[in-house]
This record gives sequence, C-alpha cells and structure tokens, in this order.
Amino acid sequence: MEKKIAFLGLGSMGAPMAARLLAAGYPLTVWNRTAARAEQLAAAGATVAATPAEAVREADVVITMLADPAAVREVVGAFAPALQPGVTLIEASSIGPQGVAEVAAMLPEGVALVDSPVMGSVDRAASGELVLLVGGDSSAVQDVLAVLGTATHCGATGTGSALKVVLIGAVIAGVAVVGEAMALADSFGLPEELVTRAMAQGPLAGVAGRAFARGAYFPVRLAAKDVALATAAADLPLARVVHGRLTAFPEAADEDLGQLVKHLRAGRS
Repeated sequence: MEKKIAFLGLGSMGAPMAARLLAAGYPLTVWNRTAARAEQLAAAGATVAATPAEAVREADVVITMLADPAAVREVVGAFAPALQPGVTLIEASSIGPQGVAEVAAMLPEGVALVDSPVMGSVDRAASGELVLLVGGDSSAVQDVLAVLGTATHCGATGTGSALKVVLIGAVIAGVAVVGEAMALADSFGLPEELVTRAMAQGPLAGVAGRAFARGAYFPVRLAAKDVALATAAADLPLARVVHGRLTAFPEAADEDLGQLVKHLRAGRS
C-alpha cells in the first residue's frame, strides 16, 4: 500500500479500526493521549508517535477518532500546522456538522476534509463491518474507507456528521424506550424471556437487539454527548428527556449503552 496513514485516537473504536488498516498493509503511524494503548499496534508493526504533529508529518491520510468536539479541536489544532498540501483528513469522530465546520476552518490550504463518523460498535470495527457516513469528496480515500466498512455517501462535507447525529439519537432513544418497556413488563410480572422474545419478533427488533447486544461497547457518557449534539441543533423535547435519563446514573457513565436498560428497570435515578 502506497498511502501512509496516521491514526489518532486509539480508544475502544479507534484501536480496532487502526488494527484493520495495519493488517491491510498500510504503513501506519499512531498516536494516543495514553501511550500504553498503542503498545499492541506497535508490536504488530505500527510506528508510535510522541505527539499529534509528529504522527501526521509524513502522512498522506490522517484519521481522527476521538471522544468529543473539544478533544478533536485540541488534537487537530496540535497537528494542523504540520499537514502538507494534498493530505486528506478523515474525521471519524462523532462531533456533529458544527464540529466539522470548526475543523475545516483549522486546516491549511490544500488539505482535504472528509467527515466519516461510523455506525456500529467495537465488534463491527474489528470485523470491518462498520457503516461509514461519508460527507465530502472521498474519492482519494475510497480504498482506506473500504477496509473499515461500507460507505454511505451523504453529500457535502458535514452531511455525514449530521446524519450520524440523527441516526444515533434515534438508536439511543430507542434503547431508553426498551428500558422503560422492560420496567413496565416487570411491574406486570411478565417473564423477561417472553418479553424479549416478543420484542425480537416485532417492529422493535432492531433497537431491542442493540439494547440486549453482547460484544458491543458504546459508553453511556458518549451516548449522552451525542444526544446533547442533537438538542443543541434543534428543539427536541423527547431527546432532552432521554439525555436526562442518560445522565441520571453516574455509575453507568462508562458502561455500554445497553446497560441503561438495567438501570431503568431498577428504577434508580
């Protein structure tokens, strides 16, 4: 592979995505705020950079997969001066269209920006089955995106991030609905197995599947961040209620979103 890739952000999603690119044969340089997270990739042949600027210095393609808009602004601000004309930045974090616009304003002339947030959890990241919501001209990086999953081309830069906020907001709200439905079933004394089987056979099947998924990991704190992006963009009363439920259980902040069902059934707030 001729393209040199820099991957910044080796969290629960970034690490398996970077591993796929390395396994596909791309020369890969990685950076993460907590350097220990890079050790496994280093053992597999990746170069570990000490700073964001060092990571991108010789890259043809830069990928960021970070927690929130503030983290993206900080890291992009640190490496933007080191970017060379002709580089493509793939911004895969969930930061909304406003966040993407802020990133675009930080980039030097001649650097292309593609926003490509993803749908799918760590299991799909590891298997290359993510759904990539792509905004902007991705023709120069189609091969890179194909290693990570299937691209849905949304339009101009920022539209991928806009669609991500729409879709993930619906999924998160759906999981909260499933949690309250299970609490209601408990109040009726219905067997859990009966209720979950009936959900799997009806129109709630998809969201119920996510609510009860194993092998998935999307922290509740990041779900709350994504819902906050939605409520900042439009008047969404139901989303505000969902955000309140996501933040009502501080002990669940680092648990998978599906664990919200457990807390809602327990009735703690």
